[in-house]
Amino acid sequence: MPEVAAAMRASRSFLRRVVTHLADAGVDQFLDLGSGIPTVGNVHEIVHRINPGARVVYVDNDPVAVAHSRTILGDNPLACAIRADVRQVDTILGSPEVERMLDLERPIGLIMVGVLHFLPDEDDPVALVDRYRRALAQGSYLALSHATADFVADHDAAQLRALGELYRQTLTPVHPRTVEEIAKLFAGFDLVEPGIVPVRQWHSEWVERNEGTIHLAYGGVARRP
Repeated sequence: MPEVAAAMRASRSFLRRVVTHLADAGVDQFLDLGSGIPTVGNVHEIVHRINPGARVVYVDNDPVAVAHSRTILGDNPLACAIRADVRQVDTILGSPEVERMLDLERPIGLIMVGVLHFLPDEDDPVALVDRYRRALAQGSYLALSHATADFVADHDAAQLRALGELYRQTLTPVHPRTVEEIAKLFAGFDLVEPGIVPVRQWHSEWVERNEGTIHLAYGGVARRP
């Protein structure tokens, strides 16, 4: 399903626009959950172009990703990576790195791009996000994207099922959700315009040619009032 590669590029572009938007809004500290490896164009590079003093904590549960992240970040005093599962809310928020780098009494940009669709319903992702929301200071933002099958035509459904079967053979099966289900993740937040839309359409004036045509993920940004 070649659209998946295009969707990855669209997700990366969404991350860039989201972080730029939050930095322009004055956010100067970020917690990126399920960050993967912070290669070129990740949160700290994006935000430091706008605010060189901003702080970033990356979180991932993959030891290889965290090891590479620490190598890439080196001795950067404004960014670090820790190993933890997104479901370990208290462990993450109480970690020495978060306590050293971030002030939870001030607004934070909570980034959950491309991570919640790896959680099955029994993990209750809505309740999980709410736990983070209650820990955030007023004026904090939540930015997330989530896989969906809402736009997959009938003739592509077989490919999507095959892709899903491949993921089910891994440790991280994917659970696409509808826009109505994804909207519940923003409970308690005020959505920023244009709301929950395909990631390519969020604050984007054009569609890059290499980002494909089939929407495979929704994205949105919201503020804790």
